[in-house]
Amino acid sequence: YFCRHGERWELQLKGSGKTPYSRNGDGRAVLRSSVREFLCSEAMHYLGIPTSRAASLVVSDDDVWRDQFYNGNIKKERGAIVLRLAKSWFRIGSLEILAHSGELDLLRRLLDFIIQEHFPSIAMNDSNRYLEFFSTVVSETANLISLWMSVGFAHGVCNTDNFSLLSITIDYGPFGFMDSYDPNFVPNTSDDERRYKIGNQASVGLFNLSKLLQALKPLLDPRQKQLASQVLEGYSEHYYSRFIELFKTKLGLLGKNENDDYLIAFLLKVSLLC
Repeated sequence: YFCRHGERWELQLKGSGKTPYSRNGDGRAVLRSSVREFLCSEAMHYLGIPTSRAASLVVSDDDVWRDQFYNGNIKKERGAIVLRLAKSWFRIGSLEILAHSGELDLLRRLLDFIIQEHFPSIAMNDSNRYLEFFSTVVSETANLISLWMSVGFAHGVCNTDNFSLLSITIDYGPFGFMDSYDPNFVPNTSDDERRYKIGNQASVGLFNLSKLLQALKPLLDPRQKQLASQVLEGYSEHYYSRFIELFKTKLGLLGKNENDDYLIAFLLKVSLLC
């Protein structure tokens, strides 16, 4: 942990080598992607979007072999290591894997730790704390993706292992910003099915939250499961409301008008035609 002004941050090295989670990879990172992550995470921070931060970037003397365009043309590149910071690196996948393997005691312990450390508004003696936790993650995830869309940011790989439980932007890989509005924009050249195109981000967020609920269900009683399902059903409305709010701010629209939604949709369609 790194403490500054009373805040506590977790440090993480990206590209330093193999870890238990590297699977078949080498655990290394190339200079070009490291520079992109450093710059983008800092840009996102100053755009007011919750994100991990980059503290430093060190160029390595080791060579790293990569197929940059996934076309079978492997080239030697310069390696690098980024020191990343975040309030927490726990992801939806951190809970999903424990539920999937049936490690429910460990799941409960980890969840209690996460709530105690990062969700101070939730009382640890509250029997509904897991429900409150889920409700917070749902609303904050909707808010985060709305913010992504407001600046034309496409994450590129929106799986459950890249979605933070604290609803911050993490794991900058094949991300991109749209140069012009296109809901089919895909920054990931390996995403042939366009699963993570920018226009799918909100629905993929809903899918990931449904996986989180599935992981939490063994810890919920029947009433809490029903309430949690209702919370999940409210995700789309929360996202849309926040999306409209952000775009009204961009347009300088004050107050409420029944035609605001139509105007925003019309302008986006015009942008697409242009």
